[in-house]
Amino acid sequence: MKIYDVEGFPNPLRVRMALAEKNALDQVTFVAVDVMNAEHRSDAFLVKNPTAGVPVLELDDGSYISECSAIIEYIDHTFAGISLTGTSAKERAVINMMQRRAEFMVLDAAATYFHHATDGLGPDLEIDQNKAWGNKQAKNVLAGFKYFNTVLSTAPYVAGNEFTMADITLFAGLAFADFGKLTVPSQYTHLLAWRAKIQDRQSLK
Repeated sequence: MKIYDVEGFPNPLRVRMALAEKNALDQVTFVAVDVMNAEHRSDAFLVKNPTAGVPVLELDDGSYISECSAIIEYIDHTFAGISLTGTSAKERAVINMMQRRAEFMVLDAAATYFHHATDGLGPDLEIDQNKAWGNKQAKNVLAGFKYFNTVLSTAPYVAGNEFTMADITLFAGLAFADFGKLTVPSQYTHLLAWRAKIQDRQSLK
């Protein structure tokens, strides 16, 4: 198995965290993609992922899986260890719901703000920017912070009592917010305490 990614970027972090939680980092080979020189937009890479995003998982049979949630689903069902996607029907549904909320309310919104309303990765890569749309998404990020602070005021983790893929997604979303200098307000103490707790997990050591 190979993972094509950029170490330190928020979406690749999601997959690396999942692998670490399953004690499976040594079961894959990481292949660095030169995003700053637009390797992800090359014809060779678009064969792997037509949406030009990282990370991408290449399986031993030569097939490719992109989209972080799909890759983490594969990882969770391939390697032993804690369940990241749930075991019962209700667990799986709630985790999927909350991870999707973390995705569109924080991570995707923060990414859109970063790529459209800031210098992002630079003028050679940030083409067709829409600053107004980016600034709108910054407001959505702040609303997302508020929502998840409320969620975490009554539960230890995003989808309930256990650490799951939803926590990984929200944690990466806050990392993307950091890229755009969107800071979690100090009054959101539950969200900040949760972030500190996740940061202390062995998978991030």
